[in-house]
Amino acid sequence: MDKYKFTEYFEKEVLRKRPYIKKEWCIKIIENPLKVEPQEHNRFRFWGIINELEGRVLRVVTLDDKRTIHNAFPDRRFKP
Repeated sequence: MDKYKFTEYFEKEVLRKRPYIKKEWCIKIIENPLKVEPQEHNRFRFWGIINELEGRVLRVVTLDDKRTIHNAFPDRRFKP
């Protein structure tokens, strides 16, 4: 987990609002995504399935380095 960082927003807001999200899940998705695409403001979106969330899709947003995790949330509208 040393090669990944988390923004202050992720630590203070995302984990507070969604305490069920685990950092390990975010890293797993970045390392083995279903889909990746660039996002505005020099960020990247990664999607992956989390079995512990009843097989739902989690979207993880990183900064442009693809190593600093900024946001994560279940994505009900994911289309592969």
